[in-house]
Amino acid sequence: MKRNGKEHCHNDSSMKNIRLTIAYDGTNYVGWQMQPNGVSIQSVVERAIEELTGSHARLLVAGRTDSGVHAIGQVANFETNSDIPIDAYRDGLQHHLPRDIVIHDAREVDPNFHATHSAKRKRYRYVIHNRRVPNPLVRNYAWHYRGKLDTDSMNEAAQVLLGTHDFRSFESHFPNKATSVRTVFEVAVYRTSGWPVWNNERLESDKRESIESHSVSEQASDAEFICFDIVADGFLYNMVRAIIGTLIQVGRREWDADNVRRIIDAQDRSQAGETAPPHGLYLVHVDYE
Repeated sequence: MKRNGKEHCHNDSSMKNIRLTIAYDGTNYVGWQMQPNGVSIQSVVERAIEELTGSHARLLVAGRTDSGVHAIGQVANFETNSDIPIDAYRDGLQHHLPRDIVIHDAREVDPNFHATHSAKRKRYRYVIHNRRVPNPLVRNYAWHYRGKLDTDSMNEAAQVLLGTHDFRSFESHFPNKATSVRTVFEVAVYRTSGWPVWNNERLESDKRESIESHSVSEQASDAEFICFDIVADGFLYNMVRAIIGTLIQVGRREWDADNVRRIIDAQDRSQAGETAPPHGLYLVHVDYE
Protein backbone atom coordinates (compact mmCIF):
# COMPACT_ATOMS: atom_id res chain seq x y z
CA MET A 1 0.00 0.00 0.00
CA LYS A 2 1.04 3.64 -0.33
CA ARG A 3 1.88 5.93 2.55
CA ASN A 4 2.81 9.54 1.75
CA GLY A 5 3.48 8.58 -1.86
CA LYS A 6 5.75 5.65 -1.00
CA GLU A 7 5.07 1.95 -1.16
CA HIS A 8 4.93 0.23 2.22
CA CYS A 9 5.03 -3.53 2.31
CA HIS A 10 3.59 -5.51 5.19
CA ASN A 11 6.06 -8.37 5.07
CA ASP A 12 5.83 -8.69 8.82
CA SER A 13 2.51 -10.36 9.56
CA SER A 14 2.72 -9.09 13.15
CA MET A 15 2.52 -5.45 12.03
CA LYS A 16 -0.63 -3.73 13.33
CA ASN A 17 -2.22 -0.46 12.27
CA ILE A 18 -3.51 1.39 15.35
CA ARG A 19 -6.07 4.18 15.11
CA LEU A 20 -6.27 6.76 17.91
CA THR A 21 -9.04 9.25 18.67
CA ILE A 22 -7.47 12.13 20.56
CA ALA A 23 -8.72 15.22 22.41
CA TYR A 24 -6.39 18.00 23.44
CA ASP A 25 -6.13 21.51 24.78
CA GLY A 26 -3.88 23.23 22.25
CA THR A 27 -3.03 26.21 24.48
CA ASN A 28 0.51 25.17 25.38
CA TYR A 29 1.50 23.69 22.02
CA VAL A 30 2.75 24.98 18.67
CA GLY A 31 0.07 22.91 16.93
CA TRP A 32 -0.14 19.29 15.85
CA GLN A 33 2.89 19.18 13.58
CA MET A 34 6.45 19.12 14.85
CA GLN A 35 8.03 22.58 14.80
CA PRO A 36 11.52 23.83 15.71
CA ASN A 37 10.11 26.62 17.87
CA GLY A 38 8.22 24.64 20.52
CA VAL A 39 6.47 21.49 21.66
CA SER A 40 3.91 19.93 19.30
CA ILE A 41 1.05 17.53 20.00
CA GLN A 42 2.56 15.09 17.51
CA SER A 43 5.93 14.97 19.28
CA VAL A 44 4.33 14.35 22.68
CA VAL A 45 2.07 11.54 21.43
CA GLU A 46 4.85 9.91 19.40
CA ARG A 47 7.09 9.97 22.48
CA ALA A 48 4.31 8.29 24.49
CA ILE A 49 4.02 5.58 21.81
CA GLU A 50 7.77 5.00 21.94
CA GLU A 51 7.74 4.80 25.72
CA LEU A 52 4.89 2.29 25.62
CA THR A 53 6.03 0.08 22.73
CA GLY A 54 9.79 0.53 22.88
CA SER A 55 10.04 1.66 19.25
CA HIS A 56 9.50 4.91 17.36
CA ALA A 57 6.33 5.29 15.29
CA ARG A 58 5.40 8.05 12.88
CA LEU A 59 1.84 9.31 13.31
CA LEU A 60 -0.43 10.08 10.36
CA VAL A 61 -3.17 12.57 11.25
CA ALA A 62 -6.57 13.72 10.01
CA GLY A 63 -6.00 17.46 10.54
CA ARG A 64 -2.80 19.37 11.30
CA THR A 65 -4.26 21.88 13.74
CA ASP A 66 -2.38 25.15 14.28
CA SER A 67 -0.86 26.59 17.43
CA GLY A 68 -3.54 27.21 20.06
CA VAL A 69 -6.24 25.23 18.24
CA HIS A 70 -8.01 22.48 20.19
CA ALA A 71 -9.41 19.07 19.28
CA ILE A 72 -12.27 16.95 20.54
CA GLY A 73 -12.09 14.18 17.94
CA GLN A 74 -8.70 14.28 16.24
CA VAL A 75 -7.80 10.98 14.51
CA ALA A 76 -4.30 9.61 14.01
CA ASN A 77 -2.83 6.22 13.18
CA PHE A 78 0.52 4.45 13.38
CA GLU A 79 2.00 1.06 12.60
CA THR A 80 3.66 -1.14 15.19
CA ASN A 81 4.79 -4.72 15.60
CA SER A 82 4.46 -4.51 19.40
CA ASP A 83 2.70 -7.48 20.98
CA ILE A 84 0.88 -5.25 23.49
CA PRO A 85 -2.84 -6.23 23.52
CA ILE A 86 -5.00 -3.65 21.74
CA ASP A 87 -7.14 -3.22 24.87
CA ALA A 88 -4.08 -1.93 26.72
CA TYR A 89 -3.19 0.87 24.30
CA ARG A 90 -5.54 3.57 25.53
CA ASP A 91 -4.61 3.37 29.20
CA GLY A 92 -0.99 2.57 28.38
CA LEU A 93 -0.54 5.67 26.22
CA GLN A 94 -2.46 7.87 28.65
CA HIS A 95 0.00 6.89 31.39
CA HIS A 96 2.76 8.58 29.36
CA LEU A 97 0.74 11.68 28.34
CA PRO A 98 0.11 15.01 30.09
CA ARG A 99 -3.39 15.86 31.26
CA ASP A 100 -4.05 18.24 28.36
CA ILE A 101 -3.82 15.39 25.82
CA VAL A 102 -6.31 12.53 26.17
CA ILE A 103 -6.64 9.31 24.18
CA HIS A 104 -10.38 8.68 23.86
CA ASP A 105 -10.07 5.47 21.91
CA ALA A 106 -7.44 3.11 20.50
CA ARG A 107 -8.29 0.28 18.11
CA GLU A 108 -6.70 -1.88 15.47
CA VAL A 109 -7.84 -1.05 11.93
CA ASP A 110 -7.34 -2.28 8.39
CA PRO A 111 -3.73 -1.98 7.13
CA ASN A 112 -4.93 0.38 4.38
CA PHE A 113 -6.49 2.87 6.82
CA HIS A 114 -4.76 6.27 6.56
CA ALA A 115 -5.94 8.98 8.96
CA THR A 116 -5.31 11.71 6.37
CA HIS A 117 -6.28 10.18 3.04
CA SER A 118 -9.16 8.00 4.29
CA ALA A 119 -11.03 10.96 5.83
CA LYS A 120 -14.29 11.84 4.07
CA ARG A 121 -15.60 14.75 6.13
CA LYS A 122 -14.30 16.92 8.94
CA ARG A 123 -16.36 18.88 11.43
CA TYR A 124 -14.95 22.06 12.94
CA ARG A 125 -16.50 24.37 15.52
CA TYR A 126 -15.58 27.96 16.39
CA VAL A 127 -16.73 29.47 19.68
CA ILE A 128 -17.11 33.20 20.32
CA HIS A 129 -17.72 34.61 23.80
CA ASN A 130 -19.90 37.56 22.88
CA ARG A 131 -20.19 39.52 26.10
CA ARG A 132 -18.95 43.00 27.07
CA VAL A 133 -17.17 41.70 30.16
CA PRO A 134 -14.76 38.80 29.52
CA ASN A 135 -14.78 35.56 31.48
CA PRO A 136 -11.23 34.63 32.52
CA LEU A 137 -12.17 30.95 32.77
CA VAL A 138 -12.78 30.65 29.02
CA ARG A 139 -10.06 33.00 27.80
CA ASN A 140 -8.14 30.13 26.14
CA TYR A 141 -11.23 28.37 24.73
CA ALA A 142 -13.36 31.06 23.06
CA TRP A 143 -12.66 34.33 21.26
CA HIS A 144 -13.90 37.16 23.44
CA TYR A 145 -15.71 39.65 21.21
CA ARG A 146 -17.39 42.44 23.16
CA GLY A 147 -19.35 44.16 20.37
CA LYS A 148 -22.95 43.25 19.52
CA LEU A 149 -23.36 40.64 16.78
CA ASP A 150 -26.46 39.77 14.76
CA THR A 151 -26.37 35.96 14.85
CA ASP A 152 -29.33 35.48 12.53
CA SER A 153 -27.61 37.53 9.82
CA MET A 154 -24.39 35.57 10.36
CA ASN A 155 -26.24 32.28 9.96
CA GLU A 156 -28.02 33.49 6.81
CA ALA A 157 -24.74 34.61 5.26
CA ALA A 158 -23.02 31.36 6.23
CA GLN A 159 -25.46 29.39 4.07
CA VAL A 160 -23.75 30.90 1.01
CA LEU A 161 -20.78 28.63 1.84
CA LEU A 162 -22.80 25.46 1.21
CA GLY A 163 -21.85 23.44 -1.85
CA THR A 164 -18.67 23.21 -3.90
CA HIS A 165 -16.65 26.40 -4.32
CA ASP A 166 -13.11 27.62 -4.78
CA PHE A 167 -12.40 28.91 -1.26
CA ARG A 168 -9.08 30.62 -1.96
CA SER A 169 -10.53 33.90 -0.61
CA PHE A 170 -10.44 32.22 2.81
CA GLU A 171 -6.99 30.63 2.47
CA SER A 172 -3.90 32.20 4.03
CA HIS A 173 -0.70 32.09 1.95
CA PHE A 174 -2.41 30.69 -1.17
CA PRO A 175 -1.66 28.20 -2.61
CA ASN A 176 -1.10 25.54 0.05
CA LYS A 177 -2.80 22.64 -1.72
CA ALA A 178 -3.08 21.32 -5.26
CA THR A 179 -6.57 22.83 -5.37
CA SER A 180 -8.53 25.23 -3.20
CA VAL A 181 -11.90 23.75 -4.25
CA ARG A 182 -13.79 22.25 -1.33
CA THR A 183 -17.35 21.07 -0.67
CA VAL A 184 -19.21 22.30 2.41
CA PHE A 185 -22.00 19.94 3.50
CA GLU A 186 -23.32 21.62 6.66
CA VAL A 187 -22.99 25.04 8.24
CA ALA A 188 -24.76 26.90 11.06
CA VAL A 189 -24.32 29.84 13.41
CA TYR A 190 -26.31 29.88 16.64
CA ARG A 191 -26.29 31.30 20.13
CA THR A 192 -26.29 29.41 23.39
CA SER A 193 -25.78 30.35 27.02
CA GLY A 194 -24.46 26.86 27.67
CA TRP A 195 -21.20 25.30 26.57
CA PRO A 196 -22.05 22.77 23.83
CA VAL A 197 -18.51 22.71 22.48
CA TRP A 198 -17.86 19.21 23.83
CA ASN A 199 -20.77 17.73 21.89
CA ASN A 200 -19.38 15.93 18.84
CA GLU A 201 -22.71 14.80 17.38
CA ARG A 202 -24.08 15.88 14.03
CA LEU A 203 -24.57 19.60 13.50
CA GLU A 204 -28.38 19.39 13.21
CA SER A 205 -28.47 17.64 16.57
CA ASP A 206 -26.21 20.25 18.11
CA LYS A 207 -28.47 23.06 16.99
CA ARG A 208 -31.73 21.32 17.89
CA GLU A 209 -30.48 20.28 21.32
CA SER A 210 -29.17 23.74 22.08
CA ILE A 211 -32.57 25.23 21.24
CA GLU A 212 -34.73 22.59 22.93
CA SER A 213 -32.69 22.36 26.13
CA HIS A 214 -32.62 26.08 26.96
CA SER A 215 -35.30 28.48 28.10
CA VAL A 216 -36.63 31.32 25.95
CA SER A 217 -34.38 33.79 27.75
CA GLU A 218 -31.37 31.60 26.99
CA GLN A 219 -32.24 31.64 23.29
CA ALA A 220 -32.44 35.42 23.28
CA SER A 221 -29.84 37.68 21.76
CA ASP A 222 -28.06 38.06 25.11
CA ALA A 223 -26.99 34.39 25.23
CA GLU A 224 -23.26 34.83 25.59
CA PHE A 225 -21.76 32.13 23.35
CA ILE A 226 -21.95 32.02 19.56
CA CYS A 227 -21.10 28.69 17.94
CA PHE A 228 -20.18 28.29 14.29
CA ASP A 229 -20.27 24.71 12.98
CA ILE A 230 -19.03 23.65 9.56
CA VAL A 231 -18.63 20.25 7.88
CA ALA A 232 -16.65 19.87 4.66
CA ASP A 233 -14.63 17.32 2.74
CA GLY A 234 -11.49 19.27 3.61
CA PHE A 235 -10.22 22.65 4.76
CA LEU A 236 -7.59 25.09 3.57
CA TYR A 237 -4.98 26.77 5.75
CA ASN A 238 -6.79 29.15 8.15
CA MET A 239 -10.03 28.67 6.18
CA VAL A 240 -12.39 28.45 9.17
CA ARG A 241 -10.73 31.35 10.96
CA ALA A 242 -10.96 33.53 7.83
CA ILE A 243 -14.63 32.66 7.48
CA ILE A 244 -15.21 33.68 11.09
CA GLY A 245 -13.48 37.01 10.51
CA THR A 246 -15.77 37.54 7.53
CA LEU A 247 -18.94 36.59 9.42
CA ILE A 248 -17.99 39.01 12.19
CA GLN A 249 -18.38 41.79 9.62
CA VAL A 250 -21.83 40.41 8.82
CA GLY A 251 -22.69 40.25 12.52
CA ARG A 252 -21.73 43.91 12.81
CA ARG A 253 -24.16 44.60 9.91
CA GLU A 254 -21.40 45.98 7.74
CA TRP A 255 -21.67 43.08 5.26
CA ASP A 256 -24.44 40.67 4.29
CA ALA A 257 -24.92 37.39 2.42
CA ASP A 258 -24.34 39.11 -0.93
CA ASN A 259 -20.95 40.32 0.28
CA VAL A 260 -19.98 36.78 1.25
CA ARG A 261 -21.02 35.56 -2.19
CA ARG A 262 -18.94 38.33 -3.79
CA ILE A 263 -15.93 37.41 -1.63
CA ILE A 264 -16.09 33.76 -2.74
CA ASP A 265 -16.30 34.82 -6.39
CA ALA A 266 -13.40 37.27 -6.02
CA GLN A 267 -10.93 34.46 -5.15
CA ASP A 268 -8.85 37.06 -3.34
CA ARG A 269 -7.92 36.73 0.35
CA SER A 270 -7.71 40.51 0.78
CA GLN A 271 -11.46 40.78 0.09
CA ALA A 272 -12.45 38.63 3.09
CA GLY A 273 -12.37 39.48 6.78
CA GLU A 274 -9.51 39.14 9.24
CA THR A 275 -8.22 35.79 10.45
CA ALA A 276 -9.88 35.08 13.80
CA PRO A 277 -7.61 33.99 16.67
CA PRO A 278 -6.88 30.27 17.00
CA HIS A 279 -8.08 29.57 20.53
CA GLY A 280 -11.79 29.52 19.60
CA LEU A 281 -11.33 26.72 17.05
CA TYR A 282 -11.94 23.00 17.61
CA LEU A 283 -11.56 19.96 15.39
CA VAL A 284 -14.71 18.17 16.51
CA HIS A 285 -15.05 15.01 14.46
CA VAL A 286 -13.68 13.19 11.42
CA ASP A 287 -15.89 10.91 9.33
CA TYR A 288 -14.56 7.81 7.60
CA GLU A 289 -16.31 5.19 5.50
